[in-house]
Amino acid sequence: MLIAATIVSPLFALAQGAVPLTLNEVVAVIAQAGGLERAADPFQYAILMEIRLPRVLMALIVGAILGMAGALMQTLFRNPLADPGLIGTSAGAALAAALAMILGNVLFSGIAAALAIWFVPAFAFLGALSAMLLVLRLANYRGQMDASHLLLAGIAVNALAGAGIGLLVYTATDDQLRNFTVWTLGSLASASWTKVFVAGGVLALLIAMTPRLVKPLNALLLSEGDAACLGFEVARLKLLLLLLSALAVGVVVAFCGVIGFVGLVVPNLARLLVGPNHAWQLPTCMLMGAVLLSLADVLARVLVAPTELPIGVLTALLGAPFFIALLRQRVRALAYA
Repeated sequence: MLIAATIVSPLFALAQGAVPLTLNEVVAVIAQAGGLERAADPFQYAILMEIRLPRVLMALIVGAILGMAGALMQTLFRNPLADPGLIGTSAGAALAAALAMILGNVLFSGIAAALAIWFVPAFAFLGALSAMLLVLRLANYRGQMDASHLLLAGIAVNALAGAGIGLLVYTATDDQLRNFTVWTLGSLASASWTKVFVAGGVLALLIAMTPRLVKPLNALLLSEGDAACLGFEVARLKLLLLLLSALAVGVVVAFCGVIGFVGLVVPNLARLLVGPNHAWQLPTCMLMGAVLLSLADVLARVLVAPTELPIGVLTALLGAPFFIALLRQRVRALAYA
């Protein structure tokens, strides 16, 4: 069902927008792009191939990446309330993006001119990786990284990044403040074929790593000690999970801004659907994340057309009630334990 939804939802998403199209018109454009002899309207062809198709593909890829990253983080911390931003990558990316938007033309004018539209994404990606490296430095002692220390280090880095963002926002002009605020709300409007290929490469890496991660992640669900007794190198496994999560979140935040709750909600839904076995859970998280973000992007485009809502707002509106319900369920379970 999820595979079918992953195939059908892009077709539905391509037909929706400020200029509505029928399914036949969408198929005609795709057939012409694929080299089949079907004449499509040039205006519709331009809309689909240059605007909507990169955006729909980006929604699928980003949703799959966030779903996978959320599953990795929840297994690492053995906590269903963990999400990919817990180790400070999202906050680090937001701080670097704020620095680029507010002080970039003053401090890095040459780099800004050279990178052009890639200036803010590049800074955001570097900020995410820098935050992750700082968390590793704070939590690592003689090659050992305890999950609780990683969590505390992530909280500290999030707090530091929040303070830095506050200082930068305080000095920003009205236009800079608006641009940064819109960026932090998340959007797929800047999707392009280049970004699709880069994000697709990250997703391909995660897919390629999935078979190698299944058994170690299943062992880690028991405990770190049990995983070590079963022959897995726990320290290397945790480092690999952190690196993969930081790479995934860094790319997503760099290209699309902060999109929350997908990495929190999707792994929990996947566990309810297929259980804790990562052989099923990881592919389910990727498919479910792709479908969820694709449908959320459709809502973002059509609810207030011809303008659009920030997709981060929609994912938060959908994810926050689920998060509250999950939290209440855990509180009740502890009360009756």
